[in-house]
Amino acid sequence: MRNHSGHDQTDHGAHSGHDAQPGGLSVSRNGYTLVLDSTILNSGVQPISFRVTGPDGQAVTEFIPEHEKELHFIAVRRDTAGFQHVHPVMDRKGTWSVELSLDPGDWRFFTDVHPAGHDGTMTLGIDVAVAGPYDPRPLPESTGIARIGEYTVALDGEVLPGEESRLTLTVSRNGRPITDLQPYLAAYGHLVALRVGDLGYLHVHPESEPGDGTTAPGPEIAFMVVAPTAGTYRLYLDFQHNDIVRTAEFTVRTTAATPRSDAAPQATPEHGSHHHGHHAHH
Repeated sequence: MRNHSGHDQTDHGAHSGHDAQPGGLSVSRNGYTLVLDSTILNSGVQPISFRVTGPDGQAVTEFIPEHEKELHFIAVRRDTAGFQHVHPVMDRKGTWSVELSLDPGDWRFFTDVHPAGHDGTMTLGIDVAVAGPYDPRPLPESTGIARIGEYTVALDGEVLPGEESRLTLTVSRNGRPITDLQPYLAAYGHLVALRVGDLGYLHVHPESEPGDGTTAPGPEIAFMVVAPTAGTYRLYLDFQHNDIVRTAEFTVRTTAATPRSDAAPQATPEHGSHHHGHHAHH
């Protein structure tokens, strides 16, 4: 199975079946460890630095690029607010640096990496505490629609436990379909999916990519998603238009893989939205 970057995930288990494990639940995997300079941070815009150490205990300095970047870094608060997808810069000694905008609370940081010499991409995760009064937010309500300024993103499709499912996201602006999306990380959209409760990082990959001769630059962007278990999931879609990357957020509850006559009414996809306005060069 492939992750959101569209590459093989050798450490996340099978892509089907209820025992498939999401990534990012461990700070260390296959001898590789995510090491932050500090796991206690102040609120506001803060610089962070970290390393990915290898089986020899030394910082890894060579990575295989995945979706145009050597490393993808995701930050999200434990209540699923504050999502940020950034691309840190590495120095010669293997220390990565980037700025994040952090509100007080408990956070989870993820890194998606493919160390040179290792067979496949892995997702590592670590808990971080941001000082200050914490005001946790309830999970957003459901409509299947996310609004980010003039933009609207509609979600179509169901998330099925233990199965791969197709999700289609349709982007419009002021009521008109967008047909000139710009490629972002070698796709017209980049989707991260997290399981509510433990923030397990799910397998997601775009169904197609720019330049394949058949994929149009909007308004629809399709992804294949695997939900390992029943439950609630948060989806974060990054898309680029007019040189700005915007993020649409959704809350989705799994539906029964095989509907039964005695089953409870199925939940509908939920939504939330947040506009970060971060630019593609991050």
